[in-house]
Amino acid sequence: MSRPECWVARMGRVEYAEAERLQERLVAARRAGEVPDVLLLLEHPEVVTVGRGEDDAASVADIAALEAAGVPVHRVARGGGATLHCPGQIVGYPILDLREMRRDLHWYLRSLEEVIIRALDDAGCEATRREGLTGVWAGGGKIASIGVAVRGWITWHGFALNVVHRSPVWESLNPCGLAPEAVGSLDDLPGPTPSVDELHQALVERFCDVFEREVAPADLALLRSV
Repeated sequence: MSRPECWVARMGRVEYAEAERLQERLVAARRAGEVPDVLLLLEHPEVVTVGRGEDDAASVADIAALEAAGVPVHRVARGGGATLHCPGQIVGYPILDLREMRRDLHWYLRSLEEVIIRALDDAGCEATRREGLTGVWAGGGKIASIGVAVRGWITWHGFALNVVHRSPVWESLNPCGLAPEAVGSLDDLPGPTPSVDELHQALVERFCDVFEREVAPADLALLRSV
């Protein structure tokens, strides 16, 4: 039996607001049955996003200081706290219809972690979970953040995998309640850093394995016209 199709779009660098608007449209289109499941893979210019879970007074003060210094800050509908997106990350936004899988957010979060852990293993990097926390760790640092939203059981927002990070904003932010030094990137680990292309391939393959989907390259022009 063939598996349901999933469009995969490798979009390069995209402004955060543009990606958010695209997700909004895709969620509506997926709920209406106009498109299959979709996985967007991209990179953002430097931006801080703040989820619904950010209420620590010190973190809120840090975010306000960054905003005053001119760092773009977006308050978004996903769960979790503050996250920095910047060049050197792979950001993944799955638009999945959980009505066709499992209506279970805990399962969905653990499945996203599994995708990343398996993909990193394919790329020669050992990664793990941490009890009671959402995300993926490697070499003692949090290597991938996950923050999701669901509308009518259609998912949006997603994950950010740190491949290389050199932004000074890391030193001024406690991402998702963690100290800056608790955040890692793949280039911190011993051995060669996997390429973005290699990681994209591994993420797509493992995403389709975990969620039992068949990959189909997306037409970017068609996708943006949704």
